[in-house]
Amino acid sequence: MKAACGLDFGTESVRALLVDLRGRELAAVAVRYTHGQLVEKLPGSERRLPASYAFQHPRDWMEAAGRAVRKALRQTGVKPAEVVGVGVDFTSCTMLPCTAEGVPLCELPRFASEPMAWPKLWKHHGAQAQADRINAVARERGESFLERYGGGIGLEWFFPKVLETIERAPRVAAAAELWLEAGDWLVWQLVGGGADCLVRSTCQAGYKGMWSAEGGFPSEEFLGAVHPRLARVVVEKMPGRLLAPGMAAGGLSALAAKQLGLRQGTAVSAAIIDAHAGVPGAGASEPGTLVMVLGTSACHMLNAHAERHVPGVAGVVKDGILPGFYGYETGQAAVGDAFDWLDRITGRGGLGALGKLAAKLPTGADGVRCVDWFGGCRTPLMDGGLRGMFSGLALHHEPAHLYRALLEATACGLRWIVELLREGGVPVERFVATGGLPHHSPEAMQVYADVLGEYVGVHPSQHGPALGSAILGALAAGEFASAGEAVEAMAVPRSGGARVFRPRRGSRAACDALYAEYRRLAGFFSGR
Repeated sequence: MKAACGLDFGTESVRALLVDLRGRELAAVAVRYTHGQLVEKLPGSERRLPASYAFQHPRDWMEAAGRAVRKALRQTGVKPAEVVGVGVDFTSCTMLPCTAEGVPLCELPRFASEPMAWPKLWKHHGAQAQADRINAVARERGESFLERYGGGIGLEWFFPKVLETIERAPRVAAAAELWLEAGDWLVWQLVGGGADCLVRSTCQAGYKGMWSAEGGFPSEEFLGAVHPRLARVVVEKMPGRLLAPGMAAGGLSALAAKQLGLRQGTAVSAAIIDAHAGVPGAGASEPGTLVMVLGTSACHMLNAHAERHVPGVAGVVKDGILPGFYGYETGQAAVGDAFDWLDRITGRGGLGALGKLAAKLPTGADGVRCVDWFGGCRTPLMDGGLRGMFSGLALHHEPAHLYRALLEATACGLRWIVELLREGGVPVERFVATGGLPHHSPEAMQVYADVLGEYVGVHPSQHGPALGSAILGALAAGEFASAGEAVEAMAVPRSGGARVFRPRRGSRAACDALYAEYRRLAGFFSGR
């Protein structure tokens, strides 16, 4: 027996997946973080946080991962020595300031009550003004990196969050000796050692930190033009080797091996963004396949042979997802989050019941329309300040109409993304969905197929990102000669393994009209 372990760090919990090298999933264990999301107040504080703030507790990550891996080992009887590699995916950009030894500043008593000392969760939206300034200075200076990100970066990214700390909490910024993505910090804790053992993921750096293999991070001159105290951040506070996902960052330290219940020295892969791990996890190792990772938010990614600069696309990174390709990232900021919000405010007690009622409604939700920007708009407008809306409501409408309209809006948002890619010369030939939503809501996948006018396959694994991470762990251990070989062996569904949703007959005209109206509303409410 040889197995790999994928650690999938999400918004509320971590999942440990044990899978053998033929792709058989042996155990999947999810453990919720003790502190969950810190969106109302910090531990030990009664002061309410602003609505745009979202943090996590760094102690939760390793504690929950240890519980999950040890339980998975007990369930399967897999011996620690049989686990050849560990892969890590993490929400991004989730990032934190820490000391040179890797201690998060929030764990120091003098900073425990300071919000900016805590890890900023990906959905932390406090840095809009800082993102706007970075974009304005970059355009003014003609910085070439903007082309790789569709013309602008987002407020959820690395440098806006660093700048937010510099401006809101200069004492914290001055004390920060290192700025790290949480995925890189976690991998560092797994392999141990000092700053010389620190590895930064090219995936996280490329998609959220404006890094490229050719040019590195943004220049000191540019950063200094944004803010004098930002100028030396890369040089002085961002050390580390940059490695692609699937490359070995090191072996498990004695302490980490004890915490996880694994063997010391087990290979650990460089981190990958959680959604991006869904690409190998969905069995997609060839170009032209759009992998839709549908969960709290939605990330839509694909590999291509050529680099194209497409306005509104969130990032194009060489070797950003799998070696040998240019990886394209697009996304929608609120999907599962928006559905959960709707269920909560309508008091219907579960999306399953709403989904079944909504499936009985005709295309167009009986006149109810929606723009799905309840967490801002990621692709194509890259504006976290935009807000969602419903229109066309009348007294006879019920929660199912709202649910149907929201679902159709997210599908229209995806269709807009696909059109952008194709118009920009990026081939999109096949659609595969993974993540929690495709398995829990077949009604949603049917609406997606109808609105896209395309076949949509759902990968059989319910743990796509965790499976992708496990594949990268096996690759880091040297068990496969290439990423394509690893994906083929561990994630490509056997015959009949994937469920396929086909556009329903007669749906095309209604969906085209719905999409045209969505675009008109989006233009009106964004002013673009």
